[in-house]
Amino acid sequence: MVAKAYPSGSSPANADARHRSPRVPGSPPIGFVLAVFLGVAAIGCNHRDNAHMVATSADMPKPAQTATHAASSATPAVAPLSAGARTEDERNSIDVFRTAAPSTVFVTQNQLVVDYFAGTRSEVPSGSGTGFIWDAEGHVVTNFHVIQGARSLSVTMQDHRTYEATVVGAEPRKDIAVLQLVKPEGQFTPIRVHPKKAQLEVGQKAIAIGNPFGLDQTLTTGVVSALGREVQGIGGVTIRDMVQTDAAINPGNSGGPLLDSGGYLIGMNTMIFSRSGASAGIGFAVPASTIQRVVSQIIQYGKARQVGLGVSIDPSQRLERRLGLKGVLVLSVIEGTPAAKLGLRGIQSSPRGLSLGDVIVGINDEKVDDYDDLYNSLDKFEPGAKVKVWVLRDKERVGFDFELIQIP
Repeated sequence: MVAKAYPSGSSPANADARHRSPRVPGSPPIGFVLAVFLGVAAIGCNHRDNAHMVATSADMPKPAQTATHAASSATPAVAPLSAGARTEDERNSIDVFRTAAPSTVFVTQNQLVVDYFAGTRSEVPSGSGTGFIWDAEGHVVTNFHVIQGARSLSVTMQDHRTYEATVVGAEPRKDIAVLQLVKPEGQFTPIRVHPKKAQLEVGQKAIAIGNPFGLDQTLTTGVVSALGREVQGIGGVTIRDMVQTDAAINPGNSGGPLLDSGGYLIGMNTMIFSRSGASAGIGFAVPASTIQRVVSQIIQYGKARQVGLGVSIDPSQRLERRLGLKGVLVLSVIEGTPAAKLGLRGIQSSPRGLSLGDVIVGINDEKVDDYDDLYNSLDKFEPGAKVKVWVLRDKERVGFDFELIQIP
C-alpha cells in the first residue's frame, strides 16, 4: 500500500472529493465493478490451483485430529507392570535374606532377680541381641557385650525353636563370643563364609540382618561406607580394620551378620556412632577375617590365642602415664622365655632405689606408643613368628630379633 501525503488543513475525504469522476445516477460505483471483475478473473486464473488445494486438504487430517495424532506418537503406550515385577537389586536382597535368615538367631540373656521381701528369686530376660550359626555342630557367634554378665542364655531360631546355650569362650578385645547350643536337635544352616579372604570395596552392597528392638528377622540394606576404621572396643583396646556401613543398625542388631550381595559374611555388626542412641547411618562391623581367626581358636582352645614376648606389662599403663613415657614399660622378664634369653630388662631395685627397665617402642616397622599399639601389632602374628622388637634402653634405641610365643 502506498502512503499518501495530504495538504495541511485538509482532511482525506475533502482531498479525494476534488479528484472524483462523475458517474451516472443509479449505476454501481466504478470501484465495486472493478473489484468484481478482478475477483472473477482471479478465480478463473487460479481454478486449477484451487482444485489441487481442495484435493490435498481432503487428504489432510482435521486440526483436532492432527493434535491427537501428535500426542499419541509422543507418548508411547506403556504395558502395565506385572504383579511380581522386581528390579534386579530387589531380587538380590530377597535372595540374600532367604539364604541367610535361617542362619540368623535371636540371643536372649537372663539374669537372676531376688525379691528379698517375698523370699523368692527368678531368672528374667535382661537383654537381647543377634547372632548367627557358625557350623553344623550348633556353635553360635555373637558379640561379647551381648552375653556379658548373663546368668543364662537362650537362642531362638528362625523357625522359633529355642535352645539353652553355654559360653564356649570369648575375646572381649575383639568383642567376639562363641556359644554352644545345649542338646541341639535337627539340622542347622551355617552362615556362608568366603573360602578365601574377601576383597572388600567401598561402595559395594551391604546387607544387615538382626533383631533390632526385639523385632526378629529384620533386614536393612546399604553400602560399605569405609574400610580400615579403628573403633574403641569394649575390651579396652582399639578394634582395627572395622567395616563401616550405612545400613541401619539399631539396638538389638549387635552380633548379627553383615553380608555382601552374594550372601557371604563380611562382618559382624557391633556398634554404631550416634548422639541419640538410634542409627545415624554410621555403623561398624568386626571384619570377617578377624571373626574366622578368633572363632576357630575359641572353638579349638576355649579362648583366643595370644602371642607375646615373655615379659610382664601393665595394660592400664599407670606408671607410663605418671612418668609421661611413650611406649610399653617392661615390668619384669619371665624366666625361660625369649625375652630372658635375649637379656631384656625389667624394673630393678638397688640401694639407690628403683631403676626403669626397657621400654618397648616398636614392632618391626610399626611404632608402639601404648599398650593398644603393642596388642594390635602382635595380634596379626601366630606363635613362632619372628619379629624385630625395638626398645628404649638408657635413652638409646636397641633392636632384638624375637620368636613370638603363645601366652598361657
